[in-house]
Amino acid sequence: MNLVKVEKHDWIAIVTIDNPPMNALSAAVKEEISEIFVDLNSDHEVLAIILTGAGQKAFMAGADIKELPQRIGNPNLFPQFMKNHEMFNSIDFSTKPTIAVLNGYTLGGGCELALTCDLRIAEEHAYIGVPEVKLGLLPGAGGTQRLPRLIGEAKAKELLFTGDHLSAEEALKIGLVNKVVPTGGGLEEAIKLARKICNNSPSALKNIKKAVDEGLELPLLNALEREAELFQDLFLKEDVKEGVQAFLEKRKPQFQGR
Repeated sequence: MNLVKVEKHDWIAIVTIDNPPMNALSAAVKEEISEIFVDLNSDHEVLAIILTGAGQKAFMAGADIKELPQRIGNPNLFPQFMKNHEMFNSIDFSTKPTIAVLNGYTLGGGCELALTCDLRIAEEHAYIGVPEVKLGLLPGAGGTQRLPRLIGEAKAKELLFTGDHLSAEEALKIGLVNKVVPTGGGLEEAIKLARKICNNSPSALKNIKKAVDEGLELPLLNALEREAELFQDLFLKEDVKEGVQAFLEKRKPQFQGR
């Protein structure tokens, strides 16, 4: 049984988690997502990836709690947790722009999964949060690291310490999501945004993502040096020739990603 489905349309891959009733992040779902992103990250015909959940109840309402009791008291879980990070990192470190469509509850591991994407579009009925503290746990799939990098240390600690949920509008105000749309409109908005992104140079998009992601981990002067390296790299690509020539000829560029 496939719990994660993939559709491809015009350079865009749509990945849908379909694990009713709440699209829980079970071991099987993690395995399927991992395999799918290995394929998508190496697929030259995919320029952008959209990640969402089936139905209107949840993007993903967190881990499968039924799997937790067997882990309690086990002192040898560290390798398993590091393997979980590999799956999340395959999304975060993808060279392609990624968009999460939060079409309902986005909690715990679901919030952490959304954080691995570059952009997040929330439907107005979505609720977003990291409630692991209420189970005596912490968000162990990157939540304690990616959340403060996105919204700042103090606000992240507030959410991590309280386990409170945010409405879509509250999440928008603190920069946790990029846009809020009416219920049922998230995927359409994400496809519209992905198509706009895909009109640009794949080479430039790849280097922009590298410059931002790598630069955030470096001191400013080192980050500026990395930006210069990636800028130099683009001047050796065919895309810049096409982009400049198209501008001079007042036509739409035909980028090839080379």
